[in-house]
Formats: sequence, C-alpha cells, structure tokens
Amino acid sequence: MNVNQERIKMLQQEMKAAGMDMYLVPTADFHQSEYVGTYFKVRAWLSGFSGSAGTLLVTADGAYLWTDGRYFIQAAKQLEGTGVALMKMGEEGVPTVEEFLEEHLPENGCLGCDGRTIHVAEGKEFEALLAKKNGTLKCGEDLGGKIWTDRPQMSKEPVYLLDVKYAGQRREEKIAAVREEMKKEGTNTHIICSMDDIVWLLNIRGNDIVYNPVVLSYVMITMDKVYFYVQEEAVSGEVRAELEKAGVELHPYFEIYDAVKTLKDSDKVLVEDICTNYTLYKSIPEHTEVVFAPNPAAVMKGNKNQTEMENIRIAHIKDAKAMCRFIYWLKQNVGSGEVTEYSAAEKSLELRKEDPDCLDLSFETICAYGPNAAMCHYAPTETEFAKVEPKGFFLIDSGGQYWQGTTDITRTIAVGELTQQQKEHFTLVLQGHIRLAMAKFQYGCSGANLDALVRGPLWERGLDFNHGTGHGVGYLLNVHEGPQNINWRVRANGRRGNTTPLEEGMLTSNEPGLYLEGKYGIRTENLLLCKKAEKNGYGQFMEFENVTWVPYEREAILPEMLTKAERQWLNAYHKKVYEIVGPMLEEEERTWLLEATAEI
Repeated sequence: MNVNQERIKMLQQEMKAAGMDMYLVPTADFHQSEYVGTYFKVRAWLSGFSGSAGTLLVTADGAYLWTDGRYFIQAAKQLEGTGVALMKMGEEGVPTVEEFLEEHLPENGCLGCDGRTIHVAEGKEFEALLAKKNGTLKCGEDLGGKIWTDRPQMSKEPVYLLDVKYAGQRREEKIAAVREEMKKEGTNTHIICSMDDIVWLLNIRGNDIVYNPVVLSYVMITMDKVYFYVQEEAVSGEVRAELEKAGVELHPYFEIYDAVKTLKDSDKVLVEDICTNYTLYKSIPEHTEVVFAPNPAAVMKGNKNQTEMENIRIAHIKDAKAMCRFIYWLKQNVGSGEVTEYSAAEKSLELRKEDPDCLDLSFETICAYGPNAAMCHYAPTETEFAKVEPKGFFLIDSGGQYWQGTTDITRTIAVGELTQQQKEHFTLVLQGHIRLAMAKFQYGCSGANLDALVRGPLWERGLDFNHGTGHGVGYLLNVHEGPQNINWRVRANGRRGNTTPLEEGMLTSNEPGLYLEGKYGIRTENLLLCKKAEKNGYGQFMEFENVTWVPYEREAILPEMLTKAERQWLNAYHKKVYEIVGPMLEEEERTWLLEATAEI
C-alpha cells in the first residue's frame, strides 16, 4: 500500500472514532497564508501533492483533492497511486468542494476540520450548507496532526527590524492610520491574523515561511493598546524595546484565543472574514458585535508610498543586472551539454546573491525546459531535473527579496532552434503582455476590466492560459499580495481582488502565458507600478510604469504579428533596458545585451 494511502486510512480511522463522515484539510495555516511553513503542511503530508493551492476532502471510503489549473499536470503525477482522486477546479463537470459536500454528505452527517485552517467566510458557508442537511460542523480537532507523529516543529525564526528608510513610514504612524479607519467603521478593536499585514504594520520582518519574510503572530489593536501575540523566543531584546516604544505589548502566540474571549459586550470588533481563522472568530463572545470589513492595513500596504516606490525601482535594476547576466550565461553554456534545470536555478540564485542587498529569493525558482514548462509551477530539485538541450524553449520564473523590495520576473528563452508555431505562440503572449503595459484607463477600473486586453490575442485564436494575468506584489514581503489582481474571473479561486480598483502605488505582475502539455510552456512577466496619468473633463486616467528591465527573446518574436504601436513600445523598452543595465555588465555581456535589445 502506498504511504499516502496508509496515512489516509489512519485519518479515516480517527474520523470514525470522532464521529465524522468527512474531514476537510485545506492548504492554509492558522493565518490563511498562501504558502505555509513545514509544520502546517498536513494536506501535502497526507495526499502527496506538494502544490501551494489545494483542498483535500477525506470521506469514509475515499479521498479527493481540489486544485486549480496551475497544478493540474503536477497534481496528476503526484497523486498517481495514492488513491486520491484529482478534482480539477473550474473544469466542466467537476463539482466544487461545497457542491460535492451537498451531494455526498449524508443527512445528519458530520464534517470535521481544524477550524484554524479555514477562514470565517468558509466556516459560515459550511454552516449554511450543513444546516440544509441537519448536519454538524466539528472544528476543534486537528486529526491530521494527531497521526503525524514526526511533525516538524513550528518555526521560530528571529524577528528583525525594517528601517524607516525602507518602510517610508514609522510604525507609530501606521498604527494611528489604522485606528482612524477603525473609527470610520465604528469599531474600537481590530483583530489581524494575516502575517504580511502584521509585519508591515510593525515595520518588522522574519523568516517563518520560506521566501516570505513574515512572523508567526497575531495582533489585536484597541484605541490605546497594540497586543502582539508572537513566539517570544523569536524576539530579541532590541526588537522588543523598539516595539514597546511604539506602545506594542508582547504576549505568547497562542494566548490570542483566550484574549478574545475576554472582549466585552460593549466592544465592537473589526474582522476581515477571509483573513481571520474560524476558530478565532468563534472564540469572540456571542454578544460582542463583530463588524466585517477589509483590513485597513492590507489596503495601506498595497498602495506603496513614495519611499517604497523609489526603492522598488532600485531593487528591479539590481535584479535586472542578475537576470541579464543569467540569460547570457545560459546561452553561452547550453551547448556544453552540462546545463540542467537545477544548475540553472542555482546559477540564478548565485548571481542575485552577489548583490549585498539581496536577502533571499522571493519564491522557489521555476526553471523548466521543454515539456516541464507546461507545468506552471514546476520546479526542479537536486535529484529530479531535466537536462537543457540546445533546442526549443527554456522558462525561468524567479525573484529576489532585497532591502529595496520584492522582485518577480519570468522570461522564456530560446536555447536553440524554434519552430514557426513556437514563435507564433511566443509573439501572441508577448502581444498581450505589451497591451497591458501600454494600457491607459479610467480610475476605478480593476483587474477584471483589464484582463481581456491581455488575453485578446490568444482568445482570437481560440487559445488561453489557466491562471490569472497578474497578482499584487509586496515590499520585502509576499510575492503574492492583495488586495488587487488581474483576472477576468470574478472571485477567482475565492479571491475578491479582481474587482479592487487599481490605485497609484500598487505593484502588480503582468504575466500572460500559453502551455501545451507534453510540448512546451511560455510565460512573459514584468512588474508594473500603477500611477496617475492626466486628469481632464472625462475624469482621472491611470497608467502603468514598468519596473522590470530585462530583454524579451528577440529570436522568438515575429515582428509582422505586432502592430506598429506594439513594435514602437517594444523598441523603446529594449533601448531603455540597454541604457539601464548595459553599464553594469562586463564587456562580453554588454555586447550580447546590445544585440538582444536591437530594434525589430
């Protein structure tokens, strides 16, 4: 029996003993994070699927794994032989988790889960669904953790301070601004679970999730106190002293659950339903009023201030140097027969780390050759990788964490001869990418309004890609950040950000792609800063500023497919790439870059 089958069987035995008909295991930690630390990877441990998005549902005699289009190919491979059925989200005929529960959970049945791993909105949805069946929701037990006897310890990485020269605003100012928003909502208490919002608010960073510089913690803000619930071993005397100067009190991490039970009937508590875990919400006394509204810190964090924007531009110039040197290295060495996906990933890390301001990667590097690039989030390992041959496409999606900000860039590189179809597909993706970069739009437009610009060239050919066009990016923070995104699907994967208006200072990715299973994958990604354009009688117009400065693959472009305006934009972009990056390179690299950025 497969090891994952054994684990599922053990869980089913625990379910039976607890009187549960089904048990839900999401990906999230207690903070609704997209990426989680090893302690929280219960779903991956049970199912064998390691992707960053997915929900496992175990029944008395089966198991089902829901994931989105980024992971269909990977999940199919990893779930093979486990007995876990793959449920491809959004595909025709595939029910959602809720639809499956409605159809298969027996009357008077019981659904179990660790309530800390679902958010309030999900919990309420399950409550309503179960009410139709006279069912019960049991959220008190972590059954997966119960059988995971060698579970890793919870991370306690050191907390460090982010200087105001990088943050652009003191923590005292941020706290005061959040309190003003609390007053507008008529609340006197605010509970924050989302770790990226917490570290932004307090001008600290950590390393409790690999590549995401966050700290396992909760915050509760009142009108005169800030309570910081954290693993106190992770906080040095210096950090504690700086926080206490700003009126921040430190308390043990898990104490938050008892603390909220002491809230009074007269309190009014601000909670964001998709960021707060269900168990914490249910710990609030019944007669304490809860106001559901967006977390003010998340909105402020997404709209980068002037200091952050200027630093972001610097970070991307540093990153561009590393990426241009990487592409030159790859093209020079691919013919040797010794370049692999893994060695290429290591080389890109080495080149980034040459800059003393680069602290880490911003996510696991995706280096994919040939058919592997058709898996959107494929990443090689030290033992599993493909050799890069001098033909076709090589895709690298990577980024760095710098003191000056977070980067994320994808380039699809020709490492040898390309087919006419490959060039056509590359040009279609580039065309959509350019259309978004050139976009001018009325203030109030969201990512849902703009996505058709990007997909248009592909849609005209009956083609598409099964992921969002863009996501928000943090400042020395999570590479995926709200509140905005670019996706035509309203509430795609439960996220609301595609209806959020694009504001000045928002940093968003522009990354269309095309993936042919078993053949190749193409993706092209830059980061864009949203800014104000002209204001006239029609209203305030907005536009984007490119901050990524790395050439696109000229060998793969069919110029005749581009409009005159698109070619002009491309040539102007490449001219600027050479002006910015050229002076930082060695002579041989600079000669290559001059050719790579020549006009088409």
